[in-house]
Amino acid sequence: MRPEELPDGTTVVRKRGESGQAAAEAAGLNWLADAGAVPVPRVLGAEDRELVVEYLPPAGPDAAAARRFGAGLARLHAAGAPAFGAPPPGGASEAWIGRAPMRNSPSPDWPDWYAEHRVLRYARRARDAGDLTADECAEVEAACTVLADVAGPPVEPARLHGDLWSGNVLWSRGPAGRGGPGDGRGRVEAWLIDPAAHGGHPETDLAMLALFGCPHLDAVLAGYQAVNPLAPGWPDRVGLHQLFPLLVHVALFGQGYAAGALSAARSVRRLADGIP
Repeated sequence: MRPEELPDGTTVVRKRGESGQAAAEAAGLNWLADAGAVPVPRVLGAEDRELVVEYLPPAGPDAAAARRFGAGLARLHAAGAPAFGAPPPGGASEAWIGRAPMRNSPSPDWPDWYAEHRVLRYARRARDAGDLTADECAEVEAACTVLADVAGPPVEPARLHGDLWSGNVLWSRGPAGRGGPGDGRGRVEAWLIDPAAHGGHPETDLAMLALFGCPHLDAVLAGYQAVNPLAPGWPDRVGLHQLFPLLVHVALFGQGYAAGALSAARSVRRLADGIP
């Protein structure tokens, strides 16, 4: 996706995808923006297969920006959602996470919803494709039976980015304007891009940030905790929340991610057995 300058001098990025994907992502970006907590690029157009957003010239991350990002992420989560699995206003029930289909099916109960719509769906898809064995899929299914016991204290549905790996956090000084790329003059901030937004558990976004190495993660977490302290034991639940994105990776990219998904499933079982 290369930046493109429009006749009025605005610099944009065009993103093409499956039918309906642009509208779903636009709804997610607008929902995140409505919270006024973490900056997101403005949506300038959304057709059936094409999304147009303002271009953000990249910049290097720093610890101060990371701490502000963590504080903003806490406020974004606190903006809430109607239910676990709720899509953004105007968003589709059948949405996407990356190139994988993702169902937004509202539920009042996080463990059951997470098991059905965020874990088992991808585990069984991977099994059917031959990327998980039947025994490996059974391990994931066994982990799902104890989710209610290890999920920690109940939480209200949070407004999640939903696909918050480090590649979907863009560090920038702000959008390029009429002068073309690179003229953002603000301080460096973390901007959210490419969401799979829905109502969910706040620890899921944080676990995704840890999965592939967000820059200055310690500062992000410190900023988050200063605004909204996480429930005791949250570091032990990171594997529980990483199970979903790891299984999405197995379903999309194959067996190379299976070992990580199984490790996450086993961490859930260890939590249930009281084993550190």
